[in-house]
Amino acid sequence: MEEKQLKAIVVYYSFEGNTKLMAEVMAEAIGADLLGIKPVKEMKSKGFSKYLWGGSQVIMSKKPELEPLNLDPANYDVIIIGTPVWAWTYVPPIATLLDTVDFKNKGIGLFSCHGGQNGKTFTNLRKALKDSNVVGEIDFFEPLSNKQKDAVEKARQWAKEIVDKVR
Repeated sequence: MEEKQLKAIVVYYSFEGNTKLMAEVMAEAIGADLLGIKPVKEMKSKGFSKYLWGGSQVIMSKKPELEPLNLDPANYDVIIIGTPVWAWTYVPPIATLLDTVDFKNKGIGLFSCHGGQNGKTFTNLRKALKDSNVVGEIDFFEPLSNKQKDAVEKARQWAKEIVDKVR
């Protein structure tokens, strides 16, 4: 019996490049399309002020307008969603994505990148994706500057496992 070829996409938001790195690695490992989402008005803060600004956006449940998507994640069988962690949860651009794309009955993998704790990121994402089939989750601690080679290998293997679980 021939295995069904699943269409896969890695969708992510990245502010400092950590989530982008992991998304690129995963997409390449499984032959997936790659979709970086961007708010129309990107946060300009750096240093400590980015934590205050980003955290306040999360606490106020902001959902920024996104630049138009050039791919529709709803057209895929396997969707890996990546987010930085702000205020112990996923970021506002991902909240907008979850509100605007139909993820019902899709095989979903979740990943996050953080500089401290993952907090309730996956718990909150699972709630928002309650009609989807979340098959796995993984988090990375600052992969650009912390054991990058190990994080890259871990990301490759995990992405392949997600596809196998959906299959």
